Amino acid sequence: MSLPLGQPKRPAIDRWSEKVAAGENGCIVWTGGLNGAGYGQFYIGRTSLDQTGKGYAHRWAYMHFIGPIPEGMHLDHLCRNRRCVNPYHLEPVTPRENILRGLSPSADHSVKTECPAGHEYVGDNLYIHPRKGYRVCRTCGRNRARERYRRIANAKKGA
Repeated sequence: MSLPLGQPKRPAIDRWSEKVAAGENGCIVWTGGLNGAGYGQFYIGRTSLDQTGKGYAHRWAYMHFIGPIPEGMHLDHLCRNRRCVNPYHLEPVTPRENILRGLSPSADHSVKTECPAGHEYVGDNLYIHPRKGYRVCRTCGRNRARERYRRIANAKKGA
């Protein structure tokens, strides 16, 4: 008997259970394949949206053991272990919150309250880049503009 294209031969829970092991701090560690970012990949079955049939092992675990992931939400690994598929170590959060909780440069910069020169990122001194969303110190921006203007003016005098 042959199954239709994209149908796994064994129940997903059986296949998933074979690819996990107990880890430290209550983590359930994914021992199967990983993607380039270090997250577990799990064959869920092909759909019209995803022709590979692969999904994230931690997302599958959350949906199987806890319930649906709210629309537009990411799952944050509270244990900071990307290979962990313990659904109780996962929390639905907004994409922004997930980035800010992480270990990325964006997360590091988000906690800074002043620019490298010591000016606070508050009120009229704060400019948020409209396309890229990063913060800019207006005092430093004005100082850079003045210095640039002086260099151009001096170059014209010398020419």
